[in-house]
Amino acid sequence: MALAAVALGALSSCSFFQRSTAQRSIEQPRPLSKAAVPRVAGAPSWLTSQGQADGFLPAEVDLAVKAAAATLPLDKHGRPTYPSESVRHRFVRTTSYSHQENEAGGAYGRLNAMGTVLKYGRVRSAAADWSRYPVGTVFRIKGLPHVYVVDDYGSSLAGTNTIDIYHPNLRLMRKWATRDAEIHVIRWGSWEQAANLLRGRTQHQHCALMYYAALAKIRRQRVALGEKRGTPSL
Repeated sequence: MALAAVALGALSSCSFFQRSTAQRSIEQPRPLSKAAVPRVAGAPSWLTSQGQADGFLPAEVDLAVKAAAATLPLDKHGRPTYPSESVRHRFVRTTSYSHQENEAGGAYGRLNAMGTVLKYGRVRSAAADWSRYPVGTVFRIKGLPHVYVVDDYGSSLAGTNTIDIYHPNLRLMRKWATRDAEIHVIRWGSWEQAANLLRGRTQHQHCALMYYAALAKIRRQRVALGEKRGTPSL
């Protein structure tokens, strides 16, 4: 299958396709004033310009949010594992990556794990463990006006709650570095789509880990739905 052919090995990078011969133009970020930050109707107050540092880096995580998250199970980075998708306001560890990184195996271009071009405009690409933030998940980061969509993954992200934020060059990638952030999940993606995309890539350990975890989550959802309808559980 075409999807299986694009799995080129376990990589530390999230983008794993060969570089295109014609490099697409990259949109550079523009400095944002407070007036330029849109207010979203019905959104939490922390999605507005209040607390924004410079329009590029996220605002500081509220101490109360950290305190609430401290009661939850932690991943290997000490960040919370939320038990339910009903919790949309979250404390997460974020990292940064770019297609310009020099990594083992060479450069892989601006294509993400779905085979589409990584985004860096009003909507921006992010990578995550697809069994925790499935492909298509849309979220905002406190203090920033952009919308982020999970369309990528990486070997170092599997089994963690870290979200990797795409940047088009090394300067911006290094400026973001590793930092904590508050996010608000606007819409969850599809575990079924994540599993379908990962199915042909399970020869790679990180893909297998995400695939079987996504299948377990799908099964739990079906069991819960069946119980609500009065169907005997599996």
